[in-house]
Amino acid sequence: MKIVNEKYKNKHLFFLKTIILVTFWLSVNCYSQEKSIEKITFSGAKKTKAHVLKKILKSKENKVLDSMVLKEDMIRLKRLPAISNAYFKTSCSEGKCNVIVTVEENFTIIPEVNFHKTINQRLAYRIGVGEYNFLGRNMTLGAFYQYNGFDSYGINFKAPTLFSAKWGVSLSHQNWTSEEPLYFDSESANYKYQNISYEALALYQHDFKNQFQFGINFFKEKYSYLNGSTSSDVPAELNVDKKLLKLIYVFDNLDYNYQYINGIKNEFHGQYVTSENEYQNDFLIFWNDFFYFKRIGEKGNWANRLRFGLSSNDDTPFAPFALDNNLNLRGVGILVDRGTGSIVLNTEYRYTLYEKKWFVLQGNIFTDVGTWRKPGGGLSDFVDSDNVRMYSGIGLRFINKKIFNAIFRIDYGHGLTKNASKGFVFGIGQYF
Repeated sequence: MKIVNEKYKNKHLFFLKTIILVTFWLSVNCYSQEKSIEKITFSGAKKTKAHVLKKILKSKENKVLDSMVLKEDMIRLKRLPAISNAYFKTSCSEGKCNVIVTVEENFTIIPEVNFHKTINQRLAYRIGVGEYNFLGRNMTLGAFYQYNGFDSYGINFKAPTLFSAKWGVSLSHQNWTSEEPLYFDSESANYKYQNISYEALALYQHDFKNQFQFGINFFKEKYSYLNGSTSSDVPAELNVDKKLLKLIYVFDNLDYNYQYINGIKNEFHGQYVTSENEYQNDFLIFWNDFFYFKRIGEKGNWANRLRFGLSSNDDTPFAPFALDNNLNLRGVGILVDRGTGSIVLNTEYRYTLYEKKWFVLQGNIFTDVGTWRKPGGGLSDFVDSDNVRMYSGIGLRFINKKIFNAIFRIDYGHGLTKNASKGFVFGIGQYF
């Protein structure tokens, strides 16, 4: 009986050793047969340079093929202004694979024509043009001219991958003039405001989801009294040179499918402004935008933006956060108030009413809610009912799927809180 048991043990050990050796051999063999990328080619890229697109991809030739990385690369491409859609297929032989990436390009030379009203109900217009795939190299070059009773202009250049797949640069110059209200002692006055600025930012993409921008802005601000209340604490003329240090951090986990967006995104903006004058101290300002988008069914899209911002809490009419139709609350009016803190929630449901080839008609219902901290006030201002505004309404979007950001929007907002206003808001691009 003992001899039989010994034989059984030996056979059992032999069987286990055989399994271990076979498993090891299979592991080594599978590893040695790991597929690699021999060549990456692009189909559909007519204007965009193939080597520029290839530089953006994390997947590289002569590297291991990873389908998950390739899927992320397609999202990277769809985030480019030049690309409306992207997908890939592979063909493999003896562990070597060819990757064919098919892209659908946007038309990227976009004219801008916009009309709006100023605070004194004067009709203003803005015209411009932007090339969002300059020289086919994923660079942006744009300029605009605006007339709102005063002349304004600006020019900008942005090259996110100028130096490498991770490093780029953004340069801009702007000469902006407008009529702006300043609020003090429950009174207001209108000033001619001019801002002449020069900005240079470094752009850094750490990885698929995390991006940074940082740099400096040199600008000159001028205020000239036009009409309204006066105060000995508020100058009739102000002319001051300033410097602004800027940091922007973006976490982007959005996936785009033409007019539909899914996922989350977060943008943090921090600035430190220095100036030397008796009416304005050096100050810090930051605001954070959190976005959440959810596809609902085949044609629906729920979109949300939550903004929270604070600045140095000086009791000054030059407070940086403004209530405005085009910034936060649709229907509130044009620059109706200012504050040193802001909490705003914009939520809307977008639904595709009609879609035919390149054209989309999208409807939306929305609610915008905001509250502000008064200059020199406390955090309790945020829960003061006098500072809370709520607007709700409906809108339409006219979308060209083949042209980058070719979205004309019109919204009608109606106030739901006391002493509220109402009105239409027009613009280019989604509201957020």
